[in-house]
Amino acid sequence: MSETILQVSGLSKSFADNKVLKDISLSLEEGSVMSIIGSSGSGKTTLLRCITGLETADRGTITVAGERVFDSERTQKLTREQKRHYQLLTGLVFQNFNLFPQYSVLKNVTLAKELLLKEQIKQGKAQKDELEEVEKQAKELISSVGLADKLASYPCELSGGQQQRVAIARALILSPKVLCFDEPTSALDPEITGEVLNVISSLASEGRTMLIVTHEMGFAKEVSDTVLFMDSGVIAEEGTPKEVFENPKSERLKSFLNSTLKV
Repeated sequence: MSETILQVSGLSKSFADNKVLKDISLSLEEGSVMSIIGSSGSGKTTLLRCITGLETADRGTITVAGERVFDSERTQKLTREQKRHYQLLTGLVFQNFNLFPQYSVLKNVTLAKELLLKEQIKQGKAQKDELEEVEKQAKELISSVGLADKLASYPCELSGGQQQRVAIARALILSPKVLCFDEPTSALDPEITGEVLNVISSLASEGRTMLIVTHEMGFAKEVSDTVLFMDSGVIAEEGTPKEVFENPKSERLKSFLNSTLKV
């Protein structure tokens, strides 16, 4: 039986008077894939940003790999080191790649890991030989996403699909417990969307734990173990891909799926 790797309980978030997340609770098992679908403005991205620490929720708790990374009732402030540790438990692949334009593909992938290890070496928490292994690890990851011939290339020399695959390798090198994707194909031309989805599907087949916000309904149906439908800041429906896509219970989900299929 798989262990719960991510537990979100009673999560709420507002921006001024706009309640974006309303008492969200979910759990994700290790090695499984959960897709989150819903209309623009339903709270999907905000939920992902709260889970990965880019936004701070107003209420609730978030537990990753048994560690309470967020608790609105916590009175003691986290140290910088604790925050860094908690953020490393999750990885986020952004819509718009967010690669450093001045660095090569290889440097984009190695940079964060090298900086982290150098800091840990100073603190006596890592060895210098670990730093020497980073480039080798990066090359293996870049090869695994089909870009072994692009190590020295710069982001401006790559297609959108290639840039997104670099971003995936960059997230993987930090070994997150949960890999999160925020609409990973929304910035891509339709003809190159498939190459990114193929990489994510490959990761799913390897048993990576993933949380994916997506507008690609066919992909969500194929790759997911669980699908959440968000509407107006709440989880309106949840189930297996078969349950959600073939037997939707609510009229709201039926309407959303019908509109999506017509596009």
